[in-house]
Amino acid sequence: MVPQIYHEKTRSLRHQELVNYSVSGAVEQAEIARDIAGNNAAIHVNILWEMGAAETILKKTLDKARGLIDGVTCGAGMPYKLSEIAASYNVYYYPIVSSARAFNALWKRSYRKTAEFLGGVVYEDPWLAGGHNGLSNNENPLDPQPPYPRVKELRELMNAFNLEKVPIIMAGGVWKLNEWEDWIDNKELGLICFQFGTRPLLTEESPIPDDWKKKLLTLKQGDVSLHRFSPTGFYSSAVRNDFLKELESRSERQTPYLKEQTNEFNERIEIGPRKKTFYIKHEDKSKIMNWIKNGFVKPLSTPNHTLIWVTLNKAKQILKDQIDCMGCLSSCLFSNWSQNAEGTTGKKADPRSFCIQKTLQRISHAISSIENELMFAGHSAYRFASDPFYKGGFVPKVKQLVDRILRGL
Repeated sequence: MVPQIYHEKTRSLRHQELVNYSVSGAVEQAEIARDIAGNNAAIHVNILWEMGAAETILKKTLDKARGLIDGVTCGAGMPYKLSEIAASYNVYYYPIVSSARAFNALWKRSYRKTAEFLGGVVYEDPWLAGGHNGLSNNENPLDPQPPYPRVKELRELMNAFNLEKVPIIMAGGVWKLNEWEDWIDNKELGLICFQFGTRPLLTEESPIPDDWKKKLLTLKQGDVSLHRFSPTGFYSSAVRNDFLKELESRSERQTPYLKEQTNEFNERIEIGPRKKTFYIKHEDKSKIMNWIKNGFVKPLSTPNHTLIWVTLNKAKQILKDQIDCMGCLSSCLFSNWSQNAEGTTGKKADPRSFCIQKTLQRISHAISSIENELMFAGHSAYRFASDPFYKGGFVPKVKQLVDRILRGL
């Protein structure tokens, strides 16, 4: 993998660098995949709809990789324009959804116009999948629902749209096929496929660092955490390492404040050499004094009129990361970047989040310890430790893994 180094001085220019990196990298990966797989294999590109300049990157990639890419898989948002773009390049599209309701909205607004290019619908279970999850505001992240009824509902909806021949791809929590036998040749579910996202991480060919692979072999059930610190605003699943624990503690050291005194916010505190004044609740003062005593001397304000208390070094790091933003998302809570004409969300940058581009670059290139960076993983990752296939720290080749998967194991 090639590290991305940004040279420009402004966010907007670094954003353009990001676009150029993304297109050239995607085209090169498509060329490599085609060389390996040959002309008869289906090569797909996976794109996050909420990433910065998603439409531009997708169009430029498909334009420069004509004849190399057969399909586009896309999630992390509501990709209404996916169908139109894919159809214009005569490639199939595979939206990622987490509910029948989401697909219904996509279909009625745009997909019905290009149904002939709908290659499949990926159902990504929001409680089982790794990375960013499609939990809606109506769903409880702590109350997981079984996938079967949700996929059955999706199939019923698709059948109503005459999409009986379009497969559903089950993603999230899939470890071995013999655990899903009742889904196969099931009339209620129709055509069904299964996506393996976690197990391929632990292969010889997997590009993740060796320390990451070793960590996967030691995870226990519950080590993967569902959190909402992502700058996308989505729920996300990752290994609960020191990186996530620091974000948790950062938000725990949080108090509401006002700039003017009221009956409720009646305690005045002055912070720093300039004696910056905040008014806080009486019951919060002792907590704040204790945090300051323990080195968390720097208050950072959030968009929710609260203060988080961090060390001076952490405050400097947060500020630098916000300044160094390269616009990797369409809209970022952490830096307040937006790909709109103004280049900003118009809201205060949120120090409770983090720069996702930076941490994913650092962990994927082994620049930093895996304990100190975001480590995406599905909720079944703990099964590496108990699956006899990986006994003694065995790391298979991709072919060995595929052969085992095809045997249902």
